[in-house]
Amino acid sequence: MPVTVTIEISRKFIVNAPLAKVFAVLADVPESASHFPRVESLTPLGGNAYEWKMKKNGFDKHAIQIVYASTYRVDKKAHRVEWSPVKGVGNSQVQGFWELSSADGSTECRFHTQGVLELPLPGLLKMAVGPVVKHEFNALVDQYVENLQNALAD
Repeated sequence: MPVTVTIEISRKFIVNAPLAKVFAVLADVPESASHFPRVESLTPLGGNAYEWKMKKNGFDKHAIQIVYASTYRVDKKAHRVEWSPVKGVGNSQVQGFWELSSADGSTECRFHTQGVLELPLPGLLKMAVGPVVKHEFNALVDQYVENLQNALAD
């Protein structure tokens, strides 16, 4: 029986770049994903849906790989990018959004994501695995934010 881990991550930060430039990167899923660490592949599924396959993490038979697909909706007027899960793809369901606003020549970015991960591990590991997986994903998101800030800085 798989271990289910639920993750919710929010970040708010400033990028020293105009809103149009930041939005263009975040609305372009492959471009945005290129800044996310540990992505093994990003496969277009059509209809602005993409399958994400992360690099395996762990060791031997306890190495896990997160795979999921999300459909993206871009609202240029609201400066918002949303994603919702594509059911039946991979071992995880991920949804979330980017919201952007102009801030004196810079861009204020609000990122929020929620994920439900079904990990093929023994139930006995549930107590240990949950906090480790949450910590790892928080670290990945922090690196993603840093990568975006560095890439977009004027």
